[in-house]
Amino acid sequence: MRVSDQEYFRSCVAKERHLAQLLGHRNIEECYESAGVLWEEAQPLPKWTRDWSACGPLMAKHHIAIAYGAEPGQADIGFATIGATVVHFADHPSRDRALMVGIVKEVIRQLEHPHVTARPQQAA
Repeated sequence: MRVSDQEYFRSCVAKERHLAQLLGHRNIEECYESAGVLWEEAQPLPKWTRDWSACGPLMAKHHIAIAYGAEPGQADIGFATIGATVVHFADHPSRDRALMVGIVKEVIRQLEHPHVTARPQQAA
């Protein structure tokens, strides 16, 4: 089930803020004039859930693997397993967005639980 576009956008920004904190960024702000852009000092932070030029390097740095799959009895690919995180494409505006959100969730999982063996979990 998809949430509203506004709720989805806010959840993406929240995931980016959480990741930025885990990566050591401090004093993170979101200015009214630039909604959705997180800033540290005078520098904008990457939009990891919304821009492949930010998400790609994150994926490479953290050695994130992606495997695609279909539900039993379905011919179309409907989800991706990203490390230990599973994202269902129907829960996102596009497959690209699903993959970027899943990558961010997996990096967050790895940073928060570095010694936990990977096993698939659902991504929101």
